[in-house]
Amino acid sequence: MAFSLFSSSNKIANIVLNDHSIRFVELKQKNPIIVNHYGERYLPPGIISDGKILDYATLSNILDECTAEWKIAKREIRFIVPDSLVIIRKVTIPADINEDEIEGYLYLELGSTIHLPFEDPVFDTITVGTENNKKEILLFAAPEKYILEYEDLFKSVRLKPVAADISPLAIYRLYHHYDMAVKNEVLLTVQFDLDVVSLCIFEEQIPVFMRHIPGDLKDNWKLTRHREDHSSPELVYDGEVSDIIFQLEEIYRDIAKLMDFYRFSLTQGEKEVTRILVNGDHPMQDRAIADMKDRFGMTVSTINMNAMGSNSDGFTAAFNLALGLGLKEV
Repeated sequence: MAFSLFSSSNKIANIVLNDHSIRFVELKQKNPIIVNHYGERYLPPGIISDGKILDYATLSNILDECTAEWKIAKREIRFIVPDSLVIIRKVTIPADINEDEIEGYLYLELGSTIHLPFEDPVFDTITVGTENNKKEILLFAAPEKYILEYEDLFKSVRLKPVAADISPLAIYRLYHHYDMAVKNEVLLTVQFDLDVVSLCIFEEQIPVFMRHIPGDLKDNWKLTRHREDHSSPELVYDGEVSDIIFQLEEIYRDIAKLMDFYRFSLTQGEKEVTRILVNGDHPMQDRAIADMKDRFGMTVSTINMNAMGSNSDGFTAAFNLALGLGLKEV
């Protein structure tokens, strides 16, 4: 099964599921970005874990309630494939393989010259360039069974999935839309969510390396609600502060290791990360951004939709992925 990560109307609903939440955005227009409608629902523990659906029936019921509340039943949707399910591989193929033949060639080579850590993948590709009679491509792959499960989930609540994406591409699309990119930069995107931290390195507009850091970031965070506004959830930490500081330090060490690996192993010292872009929904994100600026001594950026003049009426950064997804063409 071919799976298009790079596949159009503004009325398409854009949905992001992670281990603890469902978020939805509908755009009124794309340039400038104006949000027409959005929604959020937090999930109880044990429904999704590490991107895999554990309690399909409960998740289907919750999603059904969301589609009714958000009035998006029978709509076409785009969705984000959980980062923990996705891998990126740089693959070299013969230069005479035409673009429309790449998919078939890759399927033939799976298990022989191309090795993936799972069977029956769905994938998409980007051609990077051709040199010495070889074509270099980036292969984005995920296990078919989990992707089909998400597709079935959406269809079970009368939604029509028409396109999928991965979080680094979605956030980079938003980053590029606001002309934040700098020529010749090497950008590290850090998706800093409550349940996982995903890292991806971009050379110009091309994601070349991706990894995610699973962890216990969501432990001891409890969902409360503001008394003044019962529709606005708030996460409050009730554990030992030293525990979460230790978790953050572990994340910084992993980020440093990734940057060193890219610089010394992948590019043999020829390139290095020059800028970090942080996005996500973790309540400690501001602290993490300040820590990373001090630790890595480079620009650490975020995308503040309100500062961009998007007329998004109090829109929070937690919805940035869904916004970037909304800029994707089908």
